[in-house]
Amino acid sequence: MPRRWLLLPLLLLTLTASAEDWPSEQWPTGPTPTGPALEALEQYAFTQRDDSTREGIRTDALLIIQDGRLVYERYAGPTTAQTPHLTWSISKSLLATIFGVAYGERLFALDDPAAKYYPPLQRHPDMTLADLFHWTSGLDWQEDYEYAPLNSSVVAMLYTRGRHDMAAFTAAHASFGPPGQVFRYSSGDSNLLAAALKTIVGPARYADYPWTALFEPLGIRHATWETDASGTFVGSSYAYLTAQDLARVGLLMQRDGRWGDRQLVPKDWIAFNREPFAGFQAGQDEAVPGGHWWLNRGADSTLRPWPDAPPDTFAALGHWGQALYIIPSARLVIVRYGDDRDGSYRHNELLKRAMAAFAGAVRP
Repeated sequence: MPRRWLLLPLLLLTLTASAEDWPSEQWPTGPTPTGPALEALEQYAFTQRDDSTREGIRTDALLIIQDGRLVYERYAGPTTAQTPHLTWSISKSLLATIFGVAYGERLFALDDPAAKYYPPLQRHPDMTLADLFHWTSGLDWQEDYEYAPLNSSVVAMLYTRGRHDMAAFTAAHASFGPPGQVFRYSSGDSNLLAAALKTIVGPARYADYPWTALFEPLGIRHATWETDASGTFVGSSYAYLTAQDLARVGLLMQRDGRWGDRQLVPKDWIAFNREPFAGFQAGQDEAVPGGHWWLNRGADSTLRPWPDAPPDTFAALGHWGQALYIIPSARLVIVRYGDDRDGSYRHNELLKRAMAAFAGAVRP
C-alpha cells in the first residue's frame, strides 16, 4: 500500500480537529433557522406570564449552541447577555465539573470516605464521595421549598439555622438508611462536597479554585459564587453566570471534557457524571440522577424522562426552570434561564421544540 494512503486517516483527523469551532472572547456565530419550528419554540419559551399571579412560563434567556457556534440568543425582562443569572441547582453540576479537574489532578478517589476530607462526617464512616455525588448519603434530609418551609432542611440550611455553616448543619443530620442505597435529592449533600473540596485542593487554593480550575480556562469572565460565613462555597445553589458563559461549560461537557487541544476534565469523570445511579426508581424526580448531573435514561435504558429528546441528553437543572441541556448526538447545547413559579414549564416540551427547530440543521 502506498505510504500516502497510510497517512490519509491522520490527515483527515487533523482536518476534523482544526474544523471545530471554539469560543474565544466571543462565540463564533452561525445562521439561525427560520420557519414554523422556530416560531413554535419561541411561542412556548416566551409566553407572556401574568406577573400579578406568577402563573405561566417566564423565560429570561434562551441560548443555543450548535457545533460550537452561537445560533440563537434571546433575552427578556431585565436579563441581558451581560447578566450573571442565579443558576440555583445548576451550581451542583458546576461543582461536579470543578471536582472533575481535581480528579484529573489525582487528588481524590470516588470511593474515598467522605469523612477523610470532611471530619464532621466521622459519625457516618461508610459514606463515600460517590454517595454524595449520587445524592445517596443516607442522611435524613427534606428537600422541600416554599410548599413546606417549616419542615424543609434546605430552607433551614440556606436561610435560618444552617446558613452560617451549611456543611456542618448537614453533617449533624441523623441517618435514615445506609449510604449508597437510596436516592434522596439533597442540597446538603452538595454542600458537604463543597466543604470536602476545601481539604482536597487545600485551603490556599480553595478560594480561587473554581476560577483557576474551570472558569478561566474556559474564558468565563462573569462568574460569581457565594460562600457561607465559614468560607465554603454554597455548592448547592449560589453560582451566577451569564448564559453565554454557562454555555461554555455545556460545550466542555458535550465534547467529553476537552477544551480545544486540552483534556481539561478526564473522560472517565465525564462518564461517571453520565452514568445513571442504579438504585433510582422511576417517579422519584424529573430526570434520572447521574454523578451530580441529570440524565434522560435509566440504568436499564428503558426509562426516558424526556421522551422527545435523544437518550444521550443530559442536563444541569435548577429551581424555577434553570437548565443547561446537552445533546451530544445532535451537537447541541441549550441554556435556559427563567422564573417559573407555578411548575408549568416542562423540560421535554422545550427540548422537543428545540430539536424540531435545530437538530435538522446540524452540520455533518
